[in-house]
Amino acid sequence: MDVSNLAFFIAIAVLCLPCTVFTEANFKVPREIASKFSRDPQILSLASTDYGHIVHETPSQVFEPSSVSDISSLIKFSNSLPTPFTIATRGKAHSILGQAQARRNGVVLNMTNLKGSLVSVSNCSGKSLNCYADVGGEVLWIDVLHATLERGLTPLSWTDYLYLSVGGTLSNAGISGQAFRFGPQISNVLQLDVVTGKGELVSCSRDKNSELFYGVLGGLGQFGVITRARIPLGPAPTRASIFMWNILQVKWLHLLYNNFNAFSRDQEHLISFSENKNTTAADYVEGMLLFNQPPLDLSFYPDSDHQRITSLVTQNGIIYIIELVKYYDSNSQVAKDVADLVKGLNFVPTFIFEKDASYEEFLNRVYAEELFLRSKGLWEVPHPWLNIWIPRSRISDFNEGVFNNIILKQNISSGISLIYPLNRNKWDDKMSPVTPEEDVFYAVSLLRATSSIDMVKKYESQNQQILEFCKGAGIKITEYLTGNKTQKQWMEHFGSKWKLFADRKAQFDPKRILSPGQGIFQ
Repeated sequence: MDVSNLAFFIAIAVLCLPCTVFTEANFKVPREIASKFSRDPQILSLASTDYGHIVHETPSQVFEPSSVSDISSLIKFSNSLPTPFTIATRGKAHSILGQAQARRNGVVLNMTNLKGSLVSVSNCSGKSLNCYADVGGEVLWIDVLHATLERGLTPLSWTDYLYLSVGGTLSNAGISGQAFRFGPQISNVLQLDVVTGKGELVSCSRDKNSELFYGVLGGLGQFGVITRARIPLGPAPTRASIFMWNILQVKWLHLLYNNFNAFSRDQEHLISFSENKNTTAADYVEGMLLFNQPPLDLSFYPDSDHQRITSLVTQNGIIYIIELVKYYDSNSQVAKDVADLVKGLNFVPTFIFEKDASYEEFLNRVYAEELFLRSKGLWEVPHPWLNIWIPRSRISDFNEGVFNNIILKQNISSGISLIYPLNRNKWDDKMSPVTPEEDVFYAVSLLRATSSIDMVKKYESQNQQILEFCKGAGIKITEYLTGNKTQKQWMEHFGSKWKLFADRKAQFDPKRILSPGQGIFQ
């Protein structure tokens, strides 16, 4: 038989009948994983979409491992074939452009039912600051939070939404309002266990197998499957209540601005305290926008202030909001700390709003919104998001060109718009992500949701207009959580890092089996 035809028949057999003996080449699925494949229509349908609900790719199979060794066996099996099948690792599939989907009739590796490594807190004695948690890659950050709080401890860097897998966020970057101070989540990892694209289980850190360690963090799933991460922990803020329970507390503020330069200047001022241990530092700094486009989300504010906030938005077109948080415990002088933080800031007089929340309530704040949206049938809908990073030197140009002259002028709801600065010295350039080459850069997230196909097209058109404006204006942005690019566009995305990225792919996944949904290696 012709070799090319033999390879074809083997590939078809592997993708369609994983429990069958491949007699033509004496191949068969390893006995220990044969029962882990599924072609159940409901399971295939679930694996064919993601949170974005824009890209849909139906896999040939879904593989549901019960151990790390199952994952290794799956990848080794694919490698053993003349025509390997691709494997897309799926956690909570909170990607928006099919990044966790299998293309070209591949297999989706469903991590959600993996058993074996949950959350184990170690190396803690007394008031030791060297505690860490060993966490399975499939574990959700909300479960990490709960497990560590039981010990009075907490990870330092978070994402805004906690129902994401540890392996998923570490494969991207993991950013939120704490990142200016502690760096992204990928900067807060001590050690990893990774099953590479060759099927090898490797422990790695900055000092051991470092090339894999640096590559996997922010590596978009291209080099291996994260099965364990060691996360450093710090003390959680605590305050004893009258019932002697430990209640973790935050002061949560919104400061409203009608001038972008004042807004961005004050944001940068707040994140500059991260290195000065003798100065009161914020624990969280983000920003958001209120456009004069209904509906306005004023849920944070007292009902009695809704009218005057609405009037302020109507008068100015756009209102910029600094979201500022200070954690505190029973020994804190939180009122003084907050006063020190806001002293000299140039928000609109009297437009400062404050509330108290528990530490967990604040970190898990998006979940309440999720429950509300699910109740209205508005969660499982398309999400044509755009996430970009912008150098500080061009953020005013971006505000004028995009916020004022594109989004505000178009008669479509702006959704949730976030903007906040990050300190580049909190990122490790040895890791895979590409950031703007300035000391401070801004994260901008345009988070839209709609059940209308027509609106999806309008948002996608607006996103393209924004990207074209940046290109035409010479604003060197970096897209985050992106996809649907040609290989040439990916090469442009990685720039000077492309050769290193491609070399790591050749080293750790030479047959290009992993994460086809990113579309990086066609």
